[in-house]
Amino acid sequence: MSVDPATKDALVTHLLTHAVRRGSFTLKSGRPTNWFIDAKQTACRPEAMLLVADAVLSVCPAETTAIGGLTMGGDPVAFVTAAVAATRGRSIKAFSVRKEVKDHGGGGRIAGALDPGDRVVVTEDATTRGTSLLEAARVVREVGAEPILLCALVDRGGTCAAMAADEGLAFTSIVTAEDLGFPFEGP
Repeated sequence: MSVDPATKDALVTHLLTHAVRRGSFTLKSGRPTNWFIDAKQTACRPEAMLLVADAVLSVCPAETTAIGGLTMGGDPVAFVTAAVAATRGRSIKAFSVRKEVKDHGGGGRIAGALDPGDRVVVTEDATTRGTSLLEAARVVREVGAEPILLCALVDRGGTCAAMAADEGLAFTSIVTAEDLGFPFEGP
């Protein structure tokens, strides 16, 4: 389970061209940083969608039956991956985890196709600490599905693998901060 080097190189180039910004930014954690990545600028552009899907599919275990994550970060990665998987004979459902419980209609935090017993890859476009991935994994477990992998398109923090392991989960990223020429942000 590894990403084709040419695909990864193309993603790094696309991310640097369209998604990385330098300047003064505040992360979700409140910490300041001198660079920011809006990985949706890659995941949502047609010339990069297949790259994202190919990369994510290459790390999805064979037993994967569903893919999704906390909205909005996990959505483009999950949906493009599930769509491309279908064209390649892999049946992988897609879903979103809402940030809060919906109090009307069917309710709950899951939107889309996720069933008890599904074996799930939880996605995110970019992560620093992994809190959104872990939150989504907990919601997946609450509905009776099993998270089998946490996958970020970009890992900018370098600490998510350890946090995931503390909860008995595997983590991988397609691209790291170091691949983009930046140091990891840390915890």
